[in-house]
Amino acid sequence: MLAASCCDRRMCVCPGPRRIAIPVRSSRLPLLSDAMPAPAHLFPLIRNCEISRIGSTACYCHHKHLCCLSSHFAHSHFRYAPQKKFAALYRPKEHFNHFIHARDYASTPQRFYLTPPQVNSILKANEYSFKVPEFDGKNVSSILGFDSNQLPANAPIEDRRSAATCLQTRGMLLGVFDGHAGCACAQAVSERLFYYIAVSLLPHETLLEIENAVESGRALLPILQWHKHPNDYFSKEASKLYFNSLRTYWQELIDLNSGETTDVREALINAFKRLDNDISLEAQVGDPNSFLNYLVLRVAFSGSTACVAHVDGVDLHIANTGDSRAMLGVQEEDGSWSAVNLSYDHNAQNEHEVERVKMEHPKSEEKSLVKQDRLLGLLMPFRAFGDVKFKWSIELQKRVVESGPDQLNDNEYTKFIPPNYYTPPYLTAEPEVIHHKLRPQDKFLVLATDGLWETMHRQDVARIVGEYLTGVHHQQPIAVGGYKVTLGQMHGLLTERRARISSVFEDQNAATHLIRHAVGNNEFGTVDHERLSKMLSLPEELARMYRDDITIIVVQFNSHVIGAYQNEEL
Repeated sequence: MLAASCCDRRMCVCPGPRRIAIPVRSSRLPLLSDAMPAPAHLFPLIRNCEISRIGSTACYCHHKHLCCLSSHFAHSHFRYAPQKKFAALYRPKEHFNHFIHARDYASTPQRFYLTPPQVNSILKANEYSFKVPEFDGKNVSSILGFDSNQLPANAPIEDRRSAATCLQTRGMLLGVFDGHAGCACAQAVSERLFYYIAVSLLPHETLLEIENAVESGRALLPILQWHKHPNDYFSKEASKLYFNSLRTYWQELIDLNSGETTDVREALINAFKRLDNDISLEAQVGDPNSFLNYLVLRVAFSGSTACVAHVDGVDLHIANTGDSRAMLGVQEEDGSWSAVNLSYDHNAQNEHEVERVKMEHPKSEEKSLVKQDRLLGLLMPFRAFGDVKFKWSIELQKRVVESGPDQLNDNEYTKFIPPNYYTPPYLTAEPEVIHHKLRPQDKFLVLATDGLWETMHRQDVARIVGEYLTGVHHQQPIAVGGYKVTLGQMHGLLTERRARISSVFEDQNAATHLIRHAVGNNEFGTVDHERLSKMLSLPEELARMYRDDITIIVVQFNSHVIGAYQNEEL
């Protein structure tokens, strides 16, 4: 299906929340209707009084997905916001604290918690680590290694991640991709974008050598060395199509060669824009193979943000499209940790981004361009790959849908035209590129989708990762946030903190450690096993209501190598 499940908060036209959401007609529908029996494993998880809390605001939609309603949040949390002819229900995950900490008045409550080994098994299922050789044959690497991990909320997960070493040029590429309206676009971008970047960075002579090898049928020079978890797959069926599009790109680069050395910033921008253009073109042209034809349409009609890092020596470039983020962890002279933003969200909270969108369209559209903090009142990120419904003309959309497969023509989302749609394109995949010269105090980089940043402040992320990597914990006074805490409760918090420090190395992966905090932190900033267990025990129908998919890459830098680079420059 082109549309995502009902619990996709980023983009959906069948009733349901995420990037594209649609409003509700009734605010008082039962949590569990006759059409859908309650999941048997839900009741041990939710205490009696908590069922009533959820039951008063949750409802059931005809697509057999549990969705929650809160009129106050009807527009503030959907990725793709509401239209009256559809229904979308969503309850914000911020209210999960009330769900978790609701007082139990039942005389014989039932409880079910995952054991610590079960929790660890879930958290570590998708973790991956790679240690970078100090010398890769071209230069001494400024990266010691990286850890990555993913925790799904959607089923299937819509986030993707990629990491690769550039073999024909210097440097390493790492990126996170947050999909909406399904995972098709994020999957395609995670497979293809790094090849477009690597090709954009190649010198003219190497491009000619690769083209000549293809022409003569010889083996190609390897461009990238991928570092992937076994679950991070490639679409074998589309490999030939993807290769042909990439080849057309490098042929154009050969023809346009100016003889000048390629600038990294320019290469990143060109690669992002060209891949998005190819995604659009492939969907317009179609494919004789019915499977591929449907695949390219799914990719184009869904969407994805991207946050990519290119690290070469002390030169760190971040190319960001959308609302995933890059953050630098810096160790101060006193040993404390601070966070430096290396990307900006492309959404309604970014005033410069709102002005950019307004400048690109007539004055007469000013009031309709951004409504309820969304592009055209619908889309939360202002930059993304795919999402051709915000880029193609109405005529082109209708032609492609009508001539496409039945699955496309029967889909309500693909036939839906955004309101006030006069002067497309309204959306771009062009990235914002930030360059940073690494310093010895720059210890690590965190790339993460918005599932992390919705639950944790960047300063807490910097502290938690920094303490994990160094094993040194700078204790802060325990903040109780206005709660009335007895002496016994305070003693319990201190005991818990001591136990947490002694067991910090139960995680062998910095991204896993960060996810544990993102999901399990309580109101005092400590990991609460009960809360963590409950959050990881939520059935698919409920999980997406309280959190998003989380994908994290933590890159650790080699301070000694970076210091040596600096001395050479001096």
